[in-house]
Amino acid sequence: MKTTDNLIEKLMEMEGCRLEAYLDAAGVPTIGYGHTKGVRMGDKISEYWAKEYLRQDIDEVEQQVKELNVAHTEGQLDALVSFAFNLGIGRLKASTLLETIRRGGSKAQIQREFKKWVYADGKKLAGLVKRREWEAKRFCE
Repeated sequence: MKTTDNLIEKLMEMEGCRLEAYLDAAGVPTIGYGHTKGVRMGDKISEYWAKEYLRQDIDEVEQQVKELNVAHTEGQLDALVSFAFNLGIGRLKASTLLETIRRGGSKAQIQREFKKWVYADGKKLAGLVKRREWEAKRFCE
């Protein structure tokens, strides 16, 4: 099982693309669709490389999510990869979302857990609300 083209398109939409390095909200040099490995301020890339880095990053996160052994459908894999791509695998591993999935929570319970993760610096962000709604829906498809 692999992440789908649907996820790639959604991540491109949700992450947005910047072809010149910038500091993300955490102060980390970032480029393309949220790529951070080896990025230095002043770096520039093409759209081609932005997509290549995104695919590489997705492959890495996909492997980390698969190791959790909780994604049994493409929808579940897409949703959890999106979540971990955004927040990091460590946050997913420590989350009540993962705990709820592991204990066999209902679809409604799992969807509620996704939707808790909509705050940054204590502020509810519309972009995160939209992302978590997509993830919650995709998980149950």
